[in-house]
Amino acid sequence: MTARPAAGRAPARGSALQFLDDDDEYFARQPARRSELPDPEPLLRNLTHCVIEVLAGARDLEQLARWVTDDVYRNLSKRVVLAARARRVKGQAPQRPAFTLGTVMVCEPADGVVEAVVLVHQRARSRAVAIRLEGLDQRWRASAISVL
Repeated sequence: MTARPAAGRAPARGSALQFLDDDDEYFARQPARRSELPDPEPLLRNLTHCVIEVLAGARDLEQLARWVTDDVYRNLSKRVVLAARARRVKGQAPQRPAFTLGTVMVCEPADGVVEAVVLVHQRARSRAVAIRLEGLDQRWRASAISVL
């Protein structure tokens, strides 16, 4: 692989060529078209299942790191801390929740973007998990997750 000078920059006189900066588009995350991506529904179901277990304290948040963006990871981390604090105040131990996944409603507002709502049915109540997936580097990554 050979180095190339950064676009729009002339090499300085008497110095080596200016190499690409770290923020070069070639090395940044590349958006993917919908035709290059797999069916999102299995990921939506698995991600929902994992998020519910993470919030219940039955699964480590780190297991989701490769499937979510940094912002989503930080937001989920805050919710995990709050959920753990609430369990501690009530004197409850973390346990695997009993639930079933219901309908998955999918919308594609743009090429390579999927917005979905997955229904989660528990004994006492039903919840909805809203997820936005974006195609980056030929795979889906969750750029927003909200448990309602």
